[in-house]
Amino acid sequence: MLGVRLKEKIAAGQPVLGLSIMFDAPALVEIAGAMGFDWVLLDCEHGALSVDRLEPLIAAADAYGVAAIVRPPDNSPETLLRALDRGAAGLQCPHVNNADDARAIVRAAKFHPLGQRGLAVGTRASRYGTMASVDAYTKSANRDTLICVQIEHQDALAHIEAIAAVDGVDVMFVGAMDLSQSMGLPGQTDSAEVQHAVDDALARIKASGRGAGTAGKPEAAKRRLLEQGVLYYYTHVTSLLGSAAAPYLALRRR
Repeated sequence: MLGVRLKEKIAAGQPVLGLSIMFDAPALVEIAGAMGFDWVLLDCEHGALSVDRLEPLIAAADAYGVAAIVRPPDNSPETLLRALDRGAAGLQCPHVNNADDARAIVRAAKFHPLGQRGLAVGTRASRYGTMASVDAYTKSANRDTLICVQIEHQDALAHIEAIAAVDGVDVMFVGAMDLSQSMGLPGQTDSAEVQHAVDDALARIKASGRGAGTAGKPEAAKRRLLEQGVLYYYTHVTSLLGSAAAPYLALRRR
């Protein structure tokens, strides 16, 4: 249900703000929910999180009404299934370079007739088998699960419209860091060349009708959301802490 709320807001043109959590700390998820974040990114790709440890964090998200989106370490059907069976509201899948990559993700994340996700009814996602019927479970999962694909390599830039045309893709996220590296400019996300590529990709995603997403520092959210039409945006918990820490620590130098 929390995933479909994000999808509905994005479809209505409303921004949804998330917080990336890279640590095995359910309390951080609870804090994000209590503070009013729309979603949390549970990062199993770069973070110190494993798919096997997701369940307590997702349970914390559910309890506080914040959608838990999982970034898996890879896009194999087995890995995506494990994240979804633990009750993830959606997936943010890395390194999607073409339409075939996107179709494979949708196929692994959706039940028949939309895909071939493995079906079990004793999982947390199915409320441990207590839902009214298997049919109700598969239909609600297909409807509610948010699918975000990451555009983060220069090879993907030529395929944005084709990826956007894949049924089941809700959000296309531009990862500026990996994109800069693929362009031979690692970490130079403020360079004119990388910024042009990011801006062009976001504009084309918006024109395609899919939700456009990216990440950055807290103070950049307003500019990106209002000027570039980004609706799916997150910052890291460390960035949020750092933005508050700098003025606080400056007090001792006054």
